[in-house]
Amino acid sequence: MTRMRILIVLVIAVLAGGGLAAGTYRYLQNVPTKEVSMPTKPVVVANSDLALGTELHRDDLTVLQWPAGAVPEGAFGDVQSLVGRGLIVSVVRHEPILPGKLASKEAGAGLPPIIPPGKRALSVKVNEVIGVAGYVLPGTHVDVVATASPTNKQEDTTTKVVLSNVEVLTAGTRIEQKGDDAKPVQVTVVTLLVTPEESERLSLASTEGKIQLALRNPLDGESPLTPGIRTSALVGTAAARARATTTMTMRRPSAGAPAAQTPAPPPPPSPTIEIIRGDKRSQVTVG
Repeated sequence: MTRMRILIVLVIAVLAGGGLAAGTYRYLQNVPTKEVSMPTKPVVVANSDLALGTELHRDDLTVLQWPAGAVPEGAFGDVQSLVGRGLIVSVVRHEPILPGKLASKEAGAGLPPIIPPGKRALSVKVNEVIGVAGYVLPGTHVDVVATASPTNKQEDTTTKVVLSNVEVLTAGTRIEQKGDDAKPVQVTVVTLLVTPEESERLSLASTEGKIQLALRNPLDGESPLTPGIRTSALVGTAAARARATTTMTMRRPSAGAPAAQTPAPPPPPSPTIEIIRGDKRSQVTVG
């Protein structure tokens, strides 16, 4: 009998709890929600990742609604006003297109709008070693090291830093074919941003000798002057010649000092003969 009462009480508690939970759920579902509207403005953003120098097309752009209080200054709201403009910096997907990232309407697209006034873009062919194993990328800074011989003699070959802290504009590959029957090959080309004077030095270095790119920290703005190094100094030949010249100078008498007279060697002793007569001995000098 006691067990029956306990069972009845449990059933009543479960039913009461379930009914209360169901009523609470229905009440919350019927509570009206308040919608807070935030003012927005259309902003033109990139529809995908776009590289430096890209000419913008309609498919490259899209419009997103941004909170009115967070719209970047100068942002565009119309896609058509950006079609045909060139990018002077690379952008990523959903990044707003701002005036500072665009070339002028008259400049067009490609590499020319990226070049600042007073600068020139000069391309040089490199390989995997010269290009620092692929770490020379757009935006990095390099030193140009040239190796050449002014007299075409091996001992006069000199290596020197000819350009310092040069910015890399582009780095990529292109297809070249030297002859009609030759197979096309991929050539790595690096475009550097230089002044007109630096373009002359770079052209001469790449034509008359070999060049090497030295990757540097972009925060390092120092450009120390280096004397360069020759092959003879590298292998120690110059030092050996200097020591030999110094030794010969020390041994050679000066022109004004009288030559030291060397004393004549003493004459050799005359031969002698020992004569024994009985218990007497005597020596006779011969000659």
